[in-house]
Amino acid sequence: MSTVTAALSGSFAIGGDLSVHRLGYGAMRITGRGIWGEPADPAEALRTLKRLPELGVTFIDTADSYGPDVSEELIAEALGPDYPKELVVATKGGLTRTGPDRWIPVGRPEYLIQQAHKSLRNLELERIDLWQLHRIDPKVPRDEQFDAIRQLIKEGIIRHAGLSEVSVEEIKAAQKFFPVATVQNRYNLTDRGSEAVLDYCESQKIGFIPWYPLAAGALTQPGGILDTLAKKHGASTSQIALAWTLKRSPVMLPIPGTSRVKHLEENVAAAGVTLSDEEFAALDKAGKAAA
Repeated sequence: MSTVTAALSGSFAIGGDLSVHRLGYGAMRITGRGIWGEPADPAEALRTLKRLPELGVTFIDTADSYGPDVSEELIAEALGPDYPKELVVATKGGLTRTGPDRWIPVGRPEYLIQQAHKSLRNLELERIDLWQLHRIDPKVPRDEQFDAIRQLIKEGIIRHAGLSEVSVEEIKAAQKFFPVATVQNRYNLTDRGSEAVLDYCESQKIGFIPWYPLAAGALTQPGGILDTLAKKHGASTSQIALAWTLKRSPVMLPIPGTSRVKHLEENVAAAGVTLSDEEFAALDKAGKAAA
């Protein structure tokens, strides 16, 4: 069993009052192909979820659209309704599903409110600690979507709220309606399109949740910088990529996902990898060049 726990990744207080270990877990992969239906091995998915508290993982990210509902329901089956007190389960709403790999934004206020209530039931929670708007629906005035989120906070359905795949301008627009606690954008060593958003989040103490954090493209090739550093640290290239992500910013909350216990343990072990400033800078330079 792994001796490294997510506690080594440090802590961050979501919304200023919800402390989590920075290396979290993304629960998208505990579903079927195309993020649709039941997982191929439900028993292993449940074992993976039950292993999270043992590995010091205190932050789980899911969404009502994963399955749909499947991910939330499995989390409740494995860990609820008496969740470990330090565990924060975040979910998202605003995308509807019509089949495998099909995602359609729906931001009508009544739909967002309905889905938040449904997530509450699926997860068997009394309140959702962090609820995030999965996408801003371009067909609905964004202020109406933000106002629905403000209403959910006011009514105590959700504690904190966040956004996903947004610009700095959109974050500022949402902040007029509610305190933005987190932003979840695609970001990794070679995908740096959200640098300005990350910098803004750091200045505002907003948690930045990078999705697809393990991608590194050609940098993982034999003889490349990731491969070289992995051998030096006795780690995998994925663990080095995660270590770089954690070192990039104190507000970074990476959520690598898997449906297998062994892979989960490998991901969490990245918290035990410490990169020097020189190694970080070299990776940063290579990642920007490969972007």
